[in-house]
Amino acid sequence: MSNKTFPQKEKKGAAATIRTTAAKLKENLKKVITGKDDELDIIISAVLAKGHILIEDIPGTGKTVLAKALAKSVDAQFKRVQFTPDLLPGDVVGVHIYNLKTNEFTLKKGAVFTNILLGDEINRATPRTQSALLECMEERQVTIDGQTFILDEPFIVLATQNPIETGGVYPLPEAQLDRFLIEMSLGYPDRISEEEVLSKAAFRHPVEDLTAVIGADTLIEAYCAVEEILLSPELVSYIVRLGAASRNNPQVRLGVSTRGLIAIKRVSKAYAAIMGRSYVTPDDIKKVAPYVMGHRLILKSYAPRKAVLTLVDEILNAVDVPTERIEDEDL
Repeated sequence: MSNKTFPQKEKKGAAATIRTTAAKLKENLKKVITGKDDELDIIISAVLAKGHILIEDIPGTGKTVLAKALAKSVDAQFKRVQFTPDLLPGDVVGVHIYNLKTNEFTLKKGAVFTNILLGDEINRATPRTQSALLECMEERQVTIDGQTFILDEPFIVLATQNPIETGGVYPLPEAQLDRFLIEMSLGYPDRISEEEVLSKAAFRHPVEDLTAVIGADTLIEAYCAVEEILLSPELVSYIVRLGAASRNNPQVRLGVSTRGLIAIKRVSKAYAAIMGRSYVTPDDIKKVAPYVMGHRLILKSYAPRKAVLTLVDEILNAVDVPTERIEDEDL
């Protein structure tokens, strides 16, 4: 427990940069996604924290629409891949093809050579094809026939999957899941929001009319600004204790990795700035933790996502929260 005062004034510029960028993105996304303000805040936090996003939900709830809307909101290169059982690793990362005219091998670049990659229904591809994303998601580079290519920044993977189907799907391995900064589920909209969606429904989907509101350079600036948001030593210790609690829980076979704890740190910093602060509070961590931890916990017996999230809440409630007195002015 602590009762320290942490000066925050020198970090206000970074927080304001993030908040401005986030506001532009959210306003654009709300043109096609209604009644999901909290979820949009988390997704935007993950984007500004330089992370990849997995959207898992039942059919027809807007997974692909959200991913396309997010991609269209950024003035950057965008590619979409429909993952199917016959998709090959070379389709994702690229392959060298022999040119009969020049008697040389030339590189045919795959879908990962872009800024924003939408992998639709990613769990329909074979494990071999899924693993083609491992290197580029973690190291932001790709190796083809022994030659390494650095991917341009920003590089974000937005993936969707359907959790209720078991036929013709290949569950993502733990190593793949760990590379997604957050896993998100939109769920059904509330009645008023659903009525609004139906009223606006037309032959032409509203997402087709979206235009970019920020540039790729703006996104890269936000990455740097997120690093400037303050996280006190007490809260660093709090995040570490959350990780330890997940690993020591009797229901858990494999708890949150160190990479997962770093993810909590990054997303909570971005979320704090979006909420108008230049520093992280315990509430910020508790807000983002379920989205970061939920897909990283491996239980000793199968449990649906809802049960896993309930367990995450139990872990959050079991770990003592540090108290801080922080002096700051409104942004």
